[in-house]
Amino acid sequence: MRANGKLIQWDDAKGYGFIAPDAGGAKLFVHIKAFGLRARRPFVGERLSYQPGEDAQGKPRALKVQSLEPKPAAPAGPTALERERSRREARRGLSLWLVPGFAALVLICQLAFELPRALWGAYLAMSLATFIVYAGDKRAARLNQWRVAEGTLHGLALACGWPGALLAQHILRHKSNKPEFLRLFWLTVIVNVLGFIVIFTPVGARLLAYFNV
Repeated sequence: MRANGKLIQWDDAKGYGFIAPDAGGAKLFVHIKAFGLRARRPFVGERLSYQPGEDAQGKPRALKVQSLEPKPAAPAGPTALERERSRREARRGLSLWLVPGFAALVLICQLAFELPRALWGAYLAMSLATFIVYAGDKRAARLNQWRVAEGTLHGLALACGWPGALLAQHILRHKSNKPEFLRLFWLTVIVNVLGFIVIFTPVGARLLAYFNV
């Protein structure tokens, strides 16, 4: 027959303590082995259910002890806002691969079609300039000062500065959560990359030949 009580003493280093039975009487010895497998260690004040028993010497002790305390609440899952933020961060991290991917494309085209050497400098210079403008605009936003027009940022991205803009959005966390801005930004990226393919690869010549230009 099981009984209930409260743990009134506990030595965690030695792994034993004493239970005060609800029915009264002498305190009852309890060993850590009587608790079986459990997620947390016993603690003073814990309400317990146990089976009265005896040890090898015939001394009373508690056996098959179970906690009567409510189980700790499971940690709450991420909110919808946190999940959406996590998805945005994942997409932003993946989008960064576009920078080395485009650099690899330019390198392949350089080796295959002998692109103008100034092309690398144009992308590097415009990307650096765009990153600096993003940084200045973020500082202006923080200090409530004059802001850079979004049209200017899109113009810089279109004019070969989109790799720097993409890095600025990721590193500076600027203009990275505005859907309207990002839609136009990605449009400038697509237009710039398509322009590069048409102008500096055989695709452009084939299109001109197709339209008899």
